[in-house]
Amino acid sequence: MPQTLIEKIAQKFAVGLDPKHEVHAGDYLSIKPAYVMTHDNTGAVIPKFKSIGAKKLFNPRQVVCTLDHNVQDTTEKNLEKYKKIEDFAKTMGADFYPAGRGIGHQIMCEEGYAWPGTMVVASDSHSNMYGGLGCLGTPIVRTDAAAIWATGRTWWQVPPIAKVELKGNLRHGVTGKDVIIALCGYFNKDEVLNHAIEFAGDGIRYLTIDERLAIANMTTEWGALAGVFPIDLATILWLKKRERFIEHRGLEGVFSDEDGNGQHPRINHKRIEELEHNNLQADTDAFYVKELTIDLSAIEPFVSGPNTVKTYAAVSELKEKNIKINKAYLVSCVNSRVDDIAEAAAEVKGKQIADHVKFYIAAASSEVQKEAERYGYWQSLLEAGAIPLPPGCGPCIGLGTGLLEDGEIGISATNRNFKGRMGSPNAQAYLASPAVVAASAVAGKIYFEWKNKEHRPINGSIKINEKKTDKKTAVKIIKGFKPVIEGELIFCHQDNLNTDGIYPGKYTYNDDMTPQQQAEVVMENYDPEFVKITKSGDVLVGGFNFGTGSSREQAATALKYKGIQLVVAGTFNETYKRNALNNGYLLIECPQLVNDLTAKFGKDKLTVKTGMNVKIDFENSSLAFNDKTYSLDPVGEAAQELIVTGGLEEWVKKNL
Repeated sequence: MPQTLIEKIAQKFAVGLDPKHEVHAGDYLSIKPAYVMTHDNTGAVIPKFKSIGAKKLFNPRQVVCTLDHNVQDTTEKNLEKYKKIEDFAKTMGADFYPAGRGIGHQIMCEEGYAWPGTMVVASDSHSNMYGGLGCLGTPIVRTDAAAIWATGRTWWQVPPIAKVELKGNLRHGVTGKDVIIALCGYFNKDEVLNHAIEFAGDGIRYLTIDERLAIANMTTEWGALAGVFPIDLATILWLKKRERFIEHRGLEGVFSDEDGNGQHPRINHKRIEELEHNNLQADTDAFYVKELTIDLSAIEPFVSGPNTVKTYAAVSELKEKNIKINKAYLVSCVNSRVDDIAEAAAEVKGKQIADHVKFYIAAASSEVQKEAERYGYWQSLLEAGAIPLPPGCGPCIGLGTGLLEDGEIGISATNRNFKGRMGSPNAQAYLASPAVVAASAVAGKIYFEWKNKEHRPINGSIKINEKKTDKKTAVKIIKGFKPVIEGELIFCHQDNLNTDGIYPGKYTYNDDMTPQQQAEVVMENYDPEFVKITKSGDVLVGGFNFGTGSSREQAATALKYKGIQLVVAGTFNETYKRNALNNGYLLIECPQLVNDLTAKFGKDKLTVKTGMNVKIDFENSSLAFNDKTYSLDPVGEAAQELIVTGGLEEWVKKNL
């Protein structure tokens, strides 16, 4: 059967597969990614790594540690934390990049870790960015990072895969940032939530790699788990340019990185030549669960927000509303590369930042800042009155100097404008391209003079494809895993049921809560009657996007301790899914069952005790309820192992 690019990459980095197994969306895999990156949260991964009994890294060359999030904090406490991370990396032989070298995601691209056609993970949601280079970048949680450190492996379920076709060409003055703002705002009904995206179409050839990186980066805000561009001539030429740059630069800021023969261990002529001759591409007739299209020629400079990426407007409309701003930002991993800084510099050259505006700038890396200085872009921004910050994260994640205060309005070339993320929850945050942000900083309000004034309606479409039911082969059931589960079906219809509804926040940091006590408060905020209605052995069916919100693990373990055998839902929040399986608790998606239950029982009751049993047959990947049988994605050996061993940490201990 034909495969998508993502399925081909996953096949390449899966381990322990039957030689005849062809990877497709829905498969649970044991994966050995090419690299795993952790940043400041390395400090939280280290104790997890040690608690499972690991003494050394399974493969030091697989591990990359970057310090980038809290780089403005020079307190003794933070410096001590940074020193511990550095000492750990050096002792273990991992590649390490100190504070000031730049944002981890940018380093992963600059230093060739995010290599086209490979799978690279990071304990950060913006690892999607690597997809701009044709690399399958996807986020993991900290327990996964510890598992990879110890065994080289973790697990991954291949998400449903959507194709996004970019047609036509961008008009002058329109950027990749405008493209992703348009995609997030136009397709704003969770169309790609928890999907992996493959970009296609004739419009890709006109996008620079920097623009692709920006688009891929913000597929995270669009709700996707990956956003991967094809590997084409532009990708190869970018790598060749990097190779030449590195030859002149020499290696800097990295430990254990020399390969002993004078060339860069990752970005070198041999690897690039091999990529040219062995370039993974999606099969022409591969299956995509959804196909979205958008016409690039209809996109113009846009602004996203305030406080959400699901609303957007043309700058030409907003500038007439005289939206006064207090702060502007050219920072973060999405839009602080050389081309971005050049665009901003062109807008402010010979001008001054408005008196009432503070304009903060930080390069994505020290290398980017040096290049921007070499070309004079950085100086133009400083002469106009911009306030420099060190290369790294900062105001984008609510850390350090320049946060939004009560009542303030900010416009930012960052990727995330959630309420309160960049400072006060009583402030408003807008997103835009570097040029729009810089022009607004000068004007003192949301502003950009776009020379092409022709407005065109966005031309986009979405097609949902029905997957043909293939004849399924029987799934191999490992020792200790129940081939069949049966129990009374309990229905909780709520879509987007968040983790606070499942396990109240007031208990989250009470580390003394016993399993029994967790079970007694489960679903308390959703339905106080849930605990009384349900019993051990029941099977819970929820709505769509079950487990959204914070990453608290107790939202999964509390249901497990209550005795709920497993949870079935239309879809799950990906972090919730990872936390559940990492704790040895199984989740299954069956959207048609949820739709049928909603039609049958409605939404009047929060918790419905159906009085009817559901039967799940894992060997035949089917679910039977009320005289109807539903097809399920196979629960493969990788997932079964985690259930049998009691979770990822126990699996790691077993495999050390």
